[in-house]
Amino acid sequence: MTAFSVLLPVYAGDEPEHFARALTSISVDQTLRPNEIVIVRDGPVPSALEEVIAQASEGSAVDDIPVTLVRINRNRGLADALALGLESCRYELVARADADDISVPERFARQLPLIAGDAPGYPDGFDLVGSAIREFNTDEHHPGMIRRLPEFGPEIRRVARFRDPFNHPTVVYRKSAVARAGGYQHLAKMEDYWLFVRMLQHGARVTNLPDPLVLYRVGSGAYKRRGGVEMLGSELALQHAFVRSGFVSRVTGARNIVVRGLYRLVPTRLRRAAYRVMMRLTGKR
Repeated sequence: MTAFSVLLPVYAGDEPEHFARALTSISVDQTLRPNEIVIVRDGPVPSALEEVIAQASEGSAVDDIPVTLVRINRNRGLADALALGLESCRYELVARADADDISVPERFARQLPLIAGDAPGYPDGFDLVGSAIREFNTDEHHPGMIRRLPEFGPEIRRVARFRDPFNHPTVVYRKSAVARAGGYQHLAKMEDYWLFVRMLQHGARVTNLPDPLVLYRVGSGAYKRRGGVEMLGSELALQHAFVRSGFVSRVTGARNIVVRGLYRLVPTRLRRAAYRVMMRLTGKR
């Protein structure tokens, strides 16, 4: 099996116990274990979180899988953290993980053969492989809604004009494909969507697995964070970038600003309901 890295950013807002669980899930729990884990500490963190990071870098938390720790002195945001982390990854194939989500044990065993070209029927492999996610609140053993996205290239490209076609914490990609698209670029809270669109524009071969390979921690404030004036500003910047790059027309960009902008401004209760309807419509198989 081709060697691969796992890229995991962490910052002061992450909970130590959630980060420790995320680490376990991408290392000792996996049926196919990574060849290295790259942790990016984006700025100073509380002592309890620093202790978990130290344990991981010493190997005690990840069953002696090599860990590279990238320390950033001040918080620079997700785009810079991921860009610096990618530079430190030794291998061409890189799996993303977040500090509060849980990868199911067979995640890498399912995704790596597809991207490496080792899976029957896919000799050329892919440049990016994502998957569905399953939401949970506090107990990972009581999961909730599945966010399932289109599986195949043409439908992924169609959906990408209107919404993010991948669940970022689930993706495995080729470093070279990310580099061809210009890498992670700062666009507040939309860095992943903007990267994926540019990868599609550069001809990346992509797919999504329909099974949920990551348990996504939503918590009480998850839907609230998707709204507000700041998110509206990020939405406007994203749609302008789409139009400038030629990915969508001015008409489609304006439509997206109206529809997605309204979504950012409605009360949280309505946002949650609207999101669930959208997932059912765009994720149906």
